Amino acid sequence: MKAIVWTKYGSADGLQLREVAKPSPKDNEVLIKVYATTVTTADCELRSFKGSSVFWLPMRLYIGFLKPTRMTILGQELAGDIEATGKDVTHYKKGDAVFAWTGLRLGGNAEYACLSETATMAIKPANMTYAEAAAIPLGGLEAWQYLNGTVQAGQQVLIIGAGGSIGTFAVQLAKHFGAEVTAVDHTEKLDMLRSIGADQVIDYTKEDFTKNGQTYDVIFDAPGKSSLSRCERSLKPNGQYLSANPGTSQQLRTIWNVITRRRKATTQYTNRRTENLAALKQLIEAGKVKSVIDRQYPLEQTAEAHRYVETGMKRGNVVITIVHESHT
Repeated sequence: MKAIVWTKYGSADGLQLREVAKPSPKDNEVLIKVYATTVTTADCELRSFKGSSVFWLPMRLYIGFLKPTRMTILGQELAGDIEATGKDVTHYKKGDAVFAWTGLRLGGNAEYACLSETATMAIKPANMTYAEAAAIPLGGLEAWQYLNGTVQAGQQVLIIGAGGSIGTFAVQLAKHFGAEVTAVDHTEKLDMLRSIGADQVIDYTKEDFTKNGQTYDVIFDAPGKSSLSRCERSLKPNGQYLSANPGTSQQLRTIWNVITRRRKATTQYTNRRTENLAALKQLIEAGKVKSVIDRQYPLEQTAEAHRYVETGMKRGNVVITIVHESHT
């Protein structure tokens, strides 16, 4: 099968289209014929392996010190059809259209991928294409995790970095929960943010929201690049500051839990994500939430997709589409 192989740490030049062995599902796994996957900021951060995290050395030893050896295919989101199932699989059958978050296995940037039937996976929303469905799991689940049960009807919510993968879902979910939403992002993303429901928009290149005197019940920092100290003056009494960052540090901590065999916590986290994915699917099929897709690239242009994501200018999600010879 064709796959984008992660050959070295650093620039996107290390991503190469290669022929690799097609995986075979274990007894508890399904084999997915992938039609769409994504490139996220988190993928780019992991690929480049930048930063001074305390997990840098152990993770380099785990993934591969000089180059990736244990995990060689990136991609955390995918959508496709189940082509085969292991003998112990009971929840899915051949032909099911699914979408999934691959988690620690990565592997989405390939024509085929195997996942456990207990992975964060669900039947694809009936009203979505494979490309639209592939863009849900990471951003949608992160936004749901932070806002569900936190945002209440009538509240004023500010979303920083609202134009990205997490932010676009956060805007829609906050509106669904009945909040008045102010979205903060770059000039070029503001029209899109209005189109998905933002009540007000702030262009961070022209205005500092912390100095305009407005206060909010909830401030959600989608890219995790701000701080409570900076945002504190913009919070109402008893207001909440939430920061999401699905980048390298969070991924490395999660992987480190597996390496150190903290399996119970990891399993519980996965189960919650599966339930949340099902909840998102219901909202999508009800027309309450949708994916925002900026650009689509063919598999062979995945490196170019990484370069675009690294500009920080993507609106919503960047999707990789995979056309199989037998798929029309």
